[in-house]
Amino acid sequence: QVEMVESGGGLVQAGASLTLSCTASGFTFDDYAMAWIRQGPGKGREAIAAINWSGSTPYYVHSVKGRFTISRDNAKNTLYLQMNDTKPEDTAMYICAAGPHPVLGAGMYKWYGQGTQVTVSS
Repeated sequence: QVEMVESGGGLVQAGASLTLSCTASGFTFDDYAMAWIRQGPGKGREAIAAINWSGSTPYYVHSVKGRFTISRDNAKNTLYLQMNDTKPEDTAMYICAAGPHPVLGAGMYKWYGQGTQVTVSS
């Protein structure tokens, strides 16, 4: 049974840093690319960062590039998202996902977690 559990969300002030984690089980973690997807209030899902199976190649959308860092620890079956210089527009549910390719398409993954809420106040 596949399970992915996100943690680390919360309420922060603009400019603060936050680190999200996603611990996976039920599949061979390092066989899959991983991604962070977010869904803001009243918005659709957006894949904001993705990483290949080894962690050597990250991909970012323009709005988070230079502020967020995606990484993974295959020994711990864990995906991370380091969020720096947060902005109110980063407020969203953050969801991790696993799939065959590290693409920035929210619907292109095989499994999704339940998410962790991040709220950035101005």
